[in-house]
Amino acid sequence: MQKDDIELLKYPIGQFEKPHEITESILAEWILDIKRLPQQLTDAVEGLNKEQLETPYRPDGWTVRQTVHHVADSHINAYTRFKLALTESIPTIRPYEEQLWAELSDGKNAPIEWSLTLLEALHLRWGMLLENMTRADFNKQLFHPATRHTNPLNVMAGMYSWHGRHHVAHIIELRKRMNW
Repeated sequence: MQKDDIELLKYPIGQFEKPHEITESILAEWILDIKRLPQQLTDAVEGLNKEQLETPYRPDGWTVRQTVHHVADSHINAYTRFKLALTESIPTIRPYEEQLWAELSDGKNAPIEWSLTLLEALHLRWGMLLENMTRADFNKQLFHPATRHTNPLNVMAGMYSWHGRHHVAHIIELRKRMNW
């Protein structure tokens, strides 16, 4: 497999690119993406059997099951990070080893319905929080010690909008390649 092919499998919608200016329209679209994610992920995995759920979306990638659980793990952390940034002055967030989390028994073996249900409730709360944030709230920042970056919450909203679409695309593209 060519390097370009692997990159396309890794990033089927491309990598996140922060726009020069984050307008109200862009932010509203990102919030809508976050709110829609649970249904889009549910639709992406609809009807998959156990064997299909154990299929990696790319060589050396996570299985569909691990991907679904990863999205839940990631977005729980994201929601917490938003709340920390809204209530503290530029908090240093706690990184986590997502690769290792995906290898834990719940990431490898739990029914995907558990994470889909979790995401549905989580995104209802997160969506409400996002819809009620002011421009000043979206300008609040957090610090990520692993990347050494400080990011405002408006950028974080874009990153998580992208993150959800990114992993849904992994599953949809796998289904197309496998003719499922």
